[in-house]
Amino acid sequence: MAKLIGWIARAPGLWGVLSNENKGPQSPWGGGKGGNDGGDAGKGGGSGGGDDAGGGPRNPWAFPPEGKRGGRGSVTSLDDFLKRARKGGGGSGGGFPGGVPGKPVIFGGIAIVLLLWIAFTSFHVIAPEQRGVVAFFGKYSSTLEPGVRFTLPAPIASVKKINVQQIRTENFPATSGENLMLTQDQNIVDLAYSVRWDIANPEDYVFQIAKPEQTVRATAESAMRAAVAGVTLNDAIGPGRTVVEARVQQATQAILDEYNSGIRIQGVSIRGAAAPGAVDEAFKQVTAAQQESEGARNQARAYAQQIIALAQGEAAQFDKIYEQYKAAPDVTRRRLYYETMEAVLAKSNKTIVETNGVTPYLPLPAARGGTTQPSVQQGQQAQQGQPQGGAQ
Repeated sequence: MAKLIGWIARAPGLWGVLSNENKGPQSPWGGGKGGNDGGDAGKGGGSGGGDDAGGGPRNPWAFPPEGKRGGRGSVTSLDDFLKRARKGGGGSGGGFPGGVPGKPVIFGGIAIVLLLWIAFTSFHVIAPEQRGVVAFFGKYSSTLEPGVRFTLPAPIASVKKINVQQIRTENFPATSGENLMLTQDQNIVDLAYSVRWDIANPEDYVFQIAKPEQTVRATAESAMRAAVAGVTLNDAIGPGRTVVEARVQQATQAILDEYNSGIRIQGVSIRGAAAPGAVDEAFKQVTAAQQESEGARNQARAYAQQIIALAQGEAAQFDKIYEQYKAAPDVTRRRLYYETMEAVLAKSNKTIVETNGVTPYLPLPAARGGTTQPSVQQGQQAQQGQPQGGAQ
């Protein structure tokens, strides 16, 4: 804009130079000697290119009368134009056609730029979930708490805002595919898991490690492979998952603490564990057979426990009877005999033979649901004088 204004200011001078082309001395093609010379040159303008005899404006592309181009004393109209342009620029710069602004304007612009720079690099708004790590000439200086904080301007001091409440997650594998690992029993398992972590120490997180995410991934993967190598395949895909997760979390945290990384592992979770796809069908069959064998063993254990419990009960009962027998042998012996005979005869048919003059027996079998016919016949035979018999 300043250059445009300068050129507009120089426009009257340019117009004056162009309007004096036919006035002899102001001719752009040389310093003519008078108005008549210019008129004479106009009459013979097309023929010779102007010489000393004609006195009119000479051809600018022809050699001067002295045989040289531009002698020392000759001043072209271009020089005159430049001089007038410098004088009519209107600026205080002197040597530039458009001029330059004055010193107060320059100093004012510089001051405004400095104020804006200080405002944008010295005042910092720290959110509640953030912490500001201040570096003084690249070296750790302090940590800013949430709020509006002030520091020295850049590049003296720089502030890096760190979110200390965000839970970051690293998934393994990062893309779809297999993540094969070797178990203790020389089997291969395809394992998918995730690691959750956050920032516990912002200054260590910024200054101690260069690539935090890559460091967490490499450390967690190393710890997981070491943990899986210490368990069997059944433990890795079955009930041993929780043990593996705890081991990986502890090992990863220990390594990161040695690095002074400022990172805290929140947890490790195994999202999937299975055999590789190439042997998955055979592995399923093996798993089904193992489950069947385990079920058969469980049934055998249950039956054995039942038999053992029954035997232990009988042994305890015998011990009680033996104590009673030691206290009263005759009574205990007779009672055991009666109880044994009662248990034997209770499930069989019985025949009672009575002698003469004895009151007829009660129909005990009939009372117990049996038949009375054999007893009646035997009673009749006894009345007819058959030999005396005993109970069978």
